[in-house]
Amino acid sequence: MEMQLQQLRYFLAVAETRHFTRAAELLSVSQPTLSKQVHTLETALGAPLFERIRGAVTLTAAGAALLPFAQRMVADADVARDEIRNLVGLRQGAVRLGATPSLCSSLVPEVLRRFRAAHPDIALNVTEGSSPDLIAGLLAHSLDLALIVAPEHGVDPELAASPLLRENLVVASVAAGPPPSEHAQLALGELEHLPLVMFRAGYDLRDVTLEACRRAGFTPRFAVEGGEMDAVLAFVEAGLGVAVVPGMVLANRPLLRGTPLAPPGMRRTVALAHRRRAVLPHAAEALRVTLLDHLGDALPAGVQVL
Repeated sequence: MEMQLQQLRYFLAVAETRHFTRAAELLSVSQPTLSKQVHTLETALGAPLFERIRGAVTLTAAGAALLPFAQRMVADADVARDEIRNLVGLRQGAVRLGATPSLCSSLVPEVLRRFRAAHPDIALNVTEGSSPDLIAGLLAHSLDLALIVAPEHGVDPELAASPLLRENLVVASVAAGPPPSEHAQLALGELEHLPLVMFRAGYDLRDVTLEACRRAGFTPRFAVEGGEMDAVLAFVEAGLGVAVVPGMVLANRPLLRGTPLAPPGMRRTVALAHRRRAVLPHAAEALRVTLLDHLGDALPAGVQVL
């Protein structure tokens, strides 16, 4: 027979009040119930814990020896209970989110603003990187969730990736300058004759753009090569060339215009990925729900929620 936490609580109440009836009242249990549990604890330990002499209750040597251990065990159990309640109740905790640079500059800020308003005590840790790097972070258990560009060949079988939205790519150019095409939509072949600001190697949008150009039968001419999203947009603002980007990233870039691509155009699918066999921490699950709620609101033209 082993000690039970509830029995230790009963023991501590009697040790504090030195009275069985008052201890029972303190714990909101009947006095016979408390006495039975204390007796069961004494049987389990093989020694009496209290002496009852003429109505006075005192600790025996065994009771005095048990007292500091019981206090520590009950206190540790209470701390553990409170910690778990805080996590479940989202009063503390952390969530580790990964996202591509284009999503960090468009979708993610508003999602995090909404999440912070609802859960101000949850720590937010954001990792910005390419989709392959974010997938590696999930597999290494350094991320809970990742917003990635869904690869055509699928993700690692250890991961689950739920498609969230499909977004059209547009051609970004300086708003004050001439449009990149004399038509409302730019034919993909017209990119052959435009200076292109190109993302660094390994960047999702670079691969998508180069593959589309290859299928159209030409190799684009790079004006600048090697940046990530903020750098590419700044280079376009400086008039160095045009860039193929998701339409959402131009929302807060008044110096730039976005020209749609003529059909079939280019588009990408954004997915939310996590480890398949892992139960999401409560904070991460709450962030996932916030993200889905945000996608239910109005989004810019060219974005289709899946």
